[in-house]
Amino acid sequence: MLKKLWIDEAGLIVSAELALVLTIGVLAIVVGLSEVAVAANTELNDISNAIGALNQSYSYTGFVAKDCYKVKSSVAGSSFSDGTDDCDRNTSCDLVCGTSANTSEGH
Repeated sequence: MLKKLWIDEAGLIVSAELALVLTIGVLAIVVGLSEVAVAANTELNDISNAIGALNQSYSYTGFVAKDCYKVKSSVAGSSFSDGTDDCDRNTSCDLVCGTSANTSEGH
Protein backbone atom coordinates (compact mmCIF):
# COMPACT_ATOMS: atom_id res chain seq x y z
CA MET A 1 0.00 0.00 0.00
CA LEU A 2 2.86 2.37 0.77
CA LYS A 3 4.45 1.48 -2.57
CA LYS A 4 1.17 2.24 -4.39
CA LEU A 5 0.98 5.64 -2.62
CA TRP A 6 4.60 6.39 -3.52
CA ILE A 7 4.06 5.57 -7.21
CA ASP A 8 0.74 7.45 -7.46
CA GLU A 9 1.33 10.92 -8.92
CA ALA A 10 -2.23 11.84 -9.83
CA GLY A 11 -2.48 14.60 -7.21
CA LEU A 12 0.87 16.22 -7.98
CA ILE A 13 -0.20 18.07 -11.12
CA VAL A 14 -3.44 19.26 -9.56
CA SER A 15 -1.67 20.70 -6.52
CA ALA A 16 0.99 22.42 -8.68
CA GLU A 17 -1.71 23.95 -10.87
CA LEU A 18 -3.64 25.02 -7.81
CA ALA A 19 -0.58 26.68 -6.31
CA LEU A 20 0.08 28.55 -9.57
CA VAL A 21 -3.54 29.68 -9.91
CA LEU A 22 -3.68 30.80 -6.27
CA THR A 23 -0.43 32.73 -6.64
CA ILE A 24 -1.71 34.55 -9.71
CA GLY A 25 -5.02 35.21 -7.94
CA VAL A 26 -3.34 36.68 -4.86
CA LEU A 27 -1.15 38.92 -7.00
CA ALA A 28 -4.19 40.13 -8.94
CA ILE A 29 -6.05 40.88 -5.71
CA VAL A 30 -3.10 42.87 -4.32
CA VAL A 31 -2.82 44.95 -7.50
CA GLY A 32 -6.58 45.46 -7.64
CA LEU A 33 -6.82 46.59 -4.02
CA SER A 34 -3.91 48.95 -4.57
CA GLU A 35 -5.76 50.55 -7.49
CA VAL A 36 -8.94 50.80 -5.42
CA ALA A 37 -7.01 52.59 -2.68
CA VAL A 38 -5.52 55.07 -5.17
CA ALA A 39 -8.95 55.70 -6.71
CA ALA A 40 -10.54 56.27 -3.29
CA ASN A 41 -7.76 58.67 -2.28
CA THR A 42 -8.13 60.56 -5.55
CA GLU A 43 -11.87 60.97 -5.04
CA LEU A 44 -11.39 62.12 -1.45
CA ASN A 45 -8.78 64.59 -2.71
CA ASP A 46 -11.35 65.93 -5.21
CA ILE A 47 -13.87 66.36 -2.40
CA SER A 48 -11.31 68.25 -0.31
CA ASN A 49 -10.58 70.50 -3.31
CA ALA A 50 -14.29 71.26 -3.66
CA ILE A 51 -14.64 72.10 0.03
CA GLY A 52 -11.50 74.25 -0.07
CA ALA A 53 -12.82 76.18 -3.07
CA LEU A 54 -15.93 77.30 -1.18
CA ASN A 55 -15.91 81.04 -0.54
CA GLN A 56 -17.18 81.72 2.96
CA SER A 57 -17.12 85.51 2.75
CA TYR A 58 -20.21 87.37 3.92
CA SER A 59 -21.40 90.86 4.84
CA TYR A 60 -24.57 92.49 6.05
CA THR A 61 -25.50 96.09 6.66
CA GLY A 62 -26.65 97.55 9.91
CA PHE A 63 -29.70 99.72 10.56
CA VAL A 64 -30.77 102.52 12.87
CA ALA A 65 -34.32 103.17 14.04
CA LYS A 66 -35.00 106.79 15.11
CA ASP A 67 -37.98 108.51 16.67
CA CYS A 68 -37.75 112.29 16.21
CA TYR A 69 -33.96 112.43 16.27
CA LYS A 70 -33.78 109.99 19.15
CA VAL A 71 -32.20 106.61 18.43
CA LYS A 72 -34.51 103.79 19.45
CA SER A 73 -32.39 100.87 18.28
CA SER A 74 -29.43 100.14 16.10
CA VAL A 75 -27.46 97.19 14.83
CA ALA A 76 -23.99 97.52 13.39
CA GLY A 77 -23.13 95.82 10.13
CA SER A 78 -20.45 93.21 9.80
CA SER A 79 -18.37 91.49 7.17
CA PHE A 80 -15.92 88.67 6.84
CA SER A 81 -13.57 88.08 3.94
CA ASP A 82 -12.42 84.50 3.46
CA GLY A 83 -8.72 84.35 2.71
CA THR A 84 -6.99 81.56 0.83
CA ASP A 85 -5.66 78.91 3.17
CA ASP A 86 -2.59 76.75 2.57
CA CYS A 87 -4.44 73.74 1.11
CA ASP A 88 -7.40 75.49 -0.57
CA ARG A 89 -6.01 75.21 -4.09
CA ASN A 90 -4.19 71.92 -3.47
CA THR A 91 -0.88 73.11 -4.85
CA SER A 92 1.20 72.20 -1.80
CA CYS A 93 -0.81 69.35 -0.24
CA ASP A 94 -0.98 66.60 -2.86
CA LEU A 95 -1.78 63.39 -1.02
CA VAL A 96 -2.06 61.05 -3.98
CA CYS A 97 1.06 60.29 -5.97
CA GLY A 98 0.89 60.08 -9.73
CA THR A 99 -1.99 62.52 -10.23
CA SER A 100 -1.90 66.10 -11.37
CA ALA A 101 -4.05 68.93 -10.09
CA ASN A 102 -6.78 69.98 -12.53
CA THR A 103 -7.34 73.71 -12.28
CA SER A 104 -9.50 75.94 -14.42
CA GLU A 105 -6.62 78.43 -14.72
CA GLY A 106 -4.51 76.01 -16.79
CA HIS A 107 -7.21 75.27 -19.39
